[in-house]
Amino acid sequence: MGRNDLITGSVWEEYSKKVQERMNNPKYLGEFTQEDAKKRDAKLIVADFGAEACGDAVRLYWLVDKNDKIIDARFKSFGCGTAIASSDMMTELTIGKTVDEAVKITNLDVEKALRDEPNTPAFPPQKMHCSVMAYDVIIEAAAKYKGVDSKSLRDKEIVCECARTTRGEIEEIIKKHNCKTVEELQKYTKAGTYCKSCVAPGGHEEKSVYLVDILAEVNEQQNSTSQTDTKQSNKSQNQNFENLSFLKQIQAIQEIVDTKIKPILAMDGGSLELIDINKDEDGIKILMRYLGACSGCASSSSTLYAIEAELKNQLNYENLKVIEVK
Repeated sequence: MGRNDLITGSVWEEYSKKVQERMNNPKYLGEFTQEDAKKRDAKLIVADFGAEACGDAVRLYWLVDKNDKIIDARFKSFGCGTAIASSDMMTELTIGKTVDEAVKITNLDVEKALRDEPNTPAFPPQKMHCSVMAYDVIIEAAAKYKGVDSKSLRDKEIVCECARTTRGEIEEIIKKHNCKTVEELQKYTKAGTYCKSCVAPGGHEEKSVYLVDILAEVNEQQNSTSQTDTKQSNKSQNQNFENLSFLKQIQAIQEIVDTKIKPILAMDGGSLELIDINKDEDGIKILMRYLGACSGCASSSSTLYAIEAELKNQLNYENLKVIEVK
């Protein structure tokens, strides 16, 4: 396919020189026969894959030795120039690798290998679907070599075709790194960094699920789980406090007063003194006296309620009353 067969004008300039060269002069275009395999003491693997999105198709030929290494490869392709260039590079990348190593090659690996400059894409994002066949035909070839169904080698739900990233991998990253946005997610995965179709609706290709959907779902689940855990924790704390001996309860109250309440009062030059703590059938009563700037303060009543609320919250215990002693 020559230059004039493609869209003319500025769009042509979006294709790297490597892509242009490989679409016109592919290095690995061809085929192998059983005779070729026999001569090289290798097993011949022939696999096909067709992309429904654009009607392109590719056939991959592998010669695999007794150590599972792909000693040579060729391809045939029916499709556009990008599909030819991508298939050619994909074929080259598999040579010298074991079959298990080859299945780890992603479409992004193929695209990046076709770049002239590391940070300049090899072709327009809307043409990425043409290189998607690279991964899929490798999977088909590996399945034939291993004698298994190709579905057993595929990830269950691919969200990003470019990076071959599964939903499970994305959910795990979101949970592990507490990602809230696509940008935060992309610090840890290549998903959605190329054609961006998987990021949100409105991209080059329609998806059944998008990164923004998964982010929202996982964060909602985490929030729900967090709230449940908090309730269970509070319930546990409540049960623990109620089951403590009265002496231990006094010590727990004293610790909260010393570590949580007094430091706040000290910021305004005040403090408090615990006069007594007693317990009856109505609950626990805490008698305290204000010290420093808190003594005689106009807002001492509201502060008293705040202290009581803080103790109830920290102990998760409602049967508690704080009383000021003048």
